[in-house]
Amino acid sequence: MARPTARVLALLEILQSGGAFNVADLARRLDVDERTVRRYATHLLDLGIPVEARRGRYGGYRLAPGYKLPPLMLTDDEAVAIALGLAAGRRAGMVTADHAATQSATAKLRRVLPAALARRIDALLNTMDVTGPVRQPAPPGTEVLLVLAEAARHRHPVQLTYTTWHGHSSERGLDPYGLVFHNGRWYVTGRDHASGSTRTFRLDRISAIRATDGAFEVPAGFDPTGHVLAGLASVPYAHDLSVLLQTSLAQARRRIPPSVGTLTEVANGVRLTARAEHLDGAAQMLAGLGWPFTIERPAELRTEVRALAARLLTHVDAGE
Repeated sequence: MARPTARVLALLEILQSGGAFNVADLARRLDVDERTVRRYATHLLDLGIPVEARRGRYGGYRLAPGYKLPPLMLTDDEAVAIALGLAAGRRAGMVTADHAATQSATAKLRRVLPAALARRIDALLNTMDVTGPVRQPAPPGTEVLLVLAEAARHRHPVQLTYTTWHGHSSERGLDPYGLVFHNGRWYVTGRDHASGSTRTFRLDRISAIRATDGAFEVPAGFDPTGHVLAGLASVPYAHDLSVLLQTSLAQARRRIPPSVGTLTEVANGVRLTARAEHLDGAAQMLAGLGWPFTIERPAELRTEVRALAARLLTHVDAGE
């Protein structure tokens, strides 16, 4: 019978905490009988780990004094979880710096794994595929991400250098309320000291950052994700849209993410207000929803929907 690796490693973790442990206590912690504890201890010895046994009625085990564990020991499940996490983070554009960091981390993982398991994980990574788009990453600096994470957790302000999309650079003070990863980009949202308002900033546009003295409180009920998505939906575009959808608010929320626009329940349906750079994409989105709708503005969107309908009819007729 194969030994349950996870419990053997759990025994090792207990012994690593220091001191001697009697067999009864180890059995209770591992939820096994005492004979099984002794088997696990023998297995650790087989792996070259110096487990010392105490004889007698209250006998037990400890690690030899001065023994240092190797830097990394993983179960099969843990190794697969790390490998898949690295692959998913790289594909989603979530990683900091560039792909070199995930590639080197994956290489280090392979080196500390048993050869057989490393080969199996290589097979998994080389044969798996994932649906969904591959994001073009806009990676922030690792230090930027970590400083902001600590500041948000411990609620102390930061000073940062930020460059806007048109190239203007400035120093800003910020109370970071939270970090959000969305569509391949990292964002931080919080109170901007200069304006006093809640703002959202892209991390890849922050070139320098440092923690500063002071403290702040996050407003009660503040939702960083909701604020970021609402902010993205309100970014100025070429066209301002208002469309009345004949559906319920619950149905609309399931199909239309907050980053697309704002949904408001009205007497005869749900009003979608949004902004779009290109009306052809807005027309395709509305047609794909499958609900009756009335375009309130702009008039050009009605023209675009009619053109889309004509193209679809042409394609249908061509197939007859």
